[in-house]
Amino acid sequence: MAVTAGISRFGITSLADGVSRQVEAASDSLSAAFFEPVIRLGVTGMARAGKTVFITSLVANLLNRARMAGLTAEAEGRITTAFLQPQPDVTLPRFDYEAHLAALTGPAPHWPESTRTISELRLSFRIRPTGLLGGMAGPRILHLDIVDYPGEWLLDLGLMSQSYATWSAQVLSRMEPRPEAAAFLAAARDATGLAELDESRAQELARLYTTYLTEVRARGFSDVTPGRFLLPGDLAGSPVLTFAPLPPEERAPRRGLWREMERRFEAYKARVVKPFFTEHFARIDRQVVLVDALSAIHAGPAAVEDLGRGMEAVLQAFRPGRNAWLSQVLFGKRVEKILFAATKADHLHHSQHPRLTAVLDELLSSAIRRADFAGAKTGSMSIASLRTTVEETLRHEGRMLDCVRGRLAGGREASLFPGELPQDPSRITRGHQAGDSWLDGDYQIMNFQPATLNLRPGEGPPHIRLDRAAEFLLGDRL
Repeated sequence: MAVTAGISRFGITSLADGVSRQVEAASDSLSAAFFEPVIRLGVTGMARAGKTVFITSLVANLLNRARMAGLTAEAEGRITTAFLQPQPDVTLPRFDYEAHLAALTGPAPHWPESTRTISELRLSFRIRPTGLLGGMAGPRILHLDIVDYPGEWLLDLGLMSQSYATWSAQVLSRMEPRPEAAAFLAAARDATGLAELDESRAQELARLYTTYLTEVRARGFSDVTPGRFLLPGDLAGSPVLTFAPLPPEERAPRRGLWREMERRFEAYKARVVKPFFTEHFARIDRQVVLVDALSAIHAGPAAVEDLGRGMEAVLQAFRPGRNAWLSQVLFGKRVEKILFAATKADHLHHSQHPRLTAVLDELLSSAIRRADFAGAKTGSMSIASLRTTVEETLRHEGRMLDCVRGRLAGGREASLFPGELPQDPSRITRGHQAGDSWLDGDYQIMNFQPATLNLRPGEGPPHIRLDRAAEFLLGDRL
């Protein structure tokens, strides 16, 4: 009887959550139709993909649109003005646009701090109507709510359909050939078959696993679940973040370490992952996923393959109906457009940009097939949210090389030849370039810094194809 009652309570809770979501969705639709429509744009990506810079430059260039010729509404003069407003959700941190812009455009420009939690910013447009009724109707207002969150959190959605045993087996299999995993794997093997929970051992396993995640992320890998292990916030040290994958045990003792790890894994899904998607993810209309494809390519075939798996996980996250609980949250609401953007295009000469986009296209098409994805319109392009280089052609050993020149860490300027991507993107996506360092040596020297800018009135920061990204994501609503 107690079990039946528990199931009933869960069912009532899910039903109540669902009804609440339906009412909220209906209210949003009514407001959009009769008052001031709102677009919620989610911005995410893996570490160092440039989320903070993307949002800062996008907002600056939408406020000052001289560099946004690829945005049709601007080219046709439909946007009369754009302005920042207080964000609607008073419980979320505000994206610190002003501080980030000052970091990028000040007298000593530098990269701002990276995304570590969720934040939000509202940008509003006053738009001149067009068509037969344009002369009779006044300007209308469109709100753009930009939601910034770490990409590691998005990949956690894949955990919701997995058991602890399945997740552990998959993670341990991928860890096996990686040298960064040696210390953790040895500790995990020593922890099998324990009949009693040893909290100090559980904490040591979680610490070693977190160290492994940190190291492989630095190498360009994106399979770094659970995402909160790298960005724990106020959950640091809590039992819900004190677990790790363990080898399977057919008859794991009820009070043993394996069972406790399983319990904490399930608690992580219920108490950490699900609330994020219920409260924030379910309300997103458009999504941009920033991809540091250059770092993955330089890291080698294994990192590229891992990037493809990450894109597949993203697409599965945006497919309502895959998980029963997610269907209850979304109630048929779908993200309308998803843009995958390869960042740092300014690290390559423009002649290489089509090849970089072709690599991303190849990865995306493969991920779509594997995810059996349908619903949202997807797109891909190569961008630079903030252009840090200029191009020049130099002669080297009798050969003309297409180079990029920019300011490196420490202030020194240098012209660099980054190499050439292959014409056939499958040579990268299928790992045929195993070990090749096409970026001409150590990629660390490609760590360009923001250049000192002298912006004229009406200009936002220089970029590459940020206007086309805005057109894909927002053009139909502007």
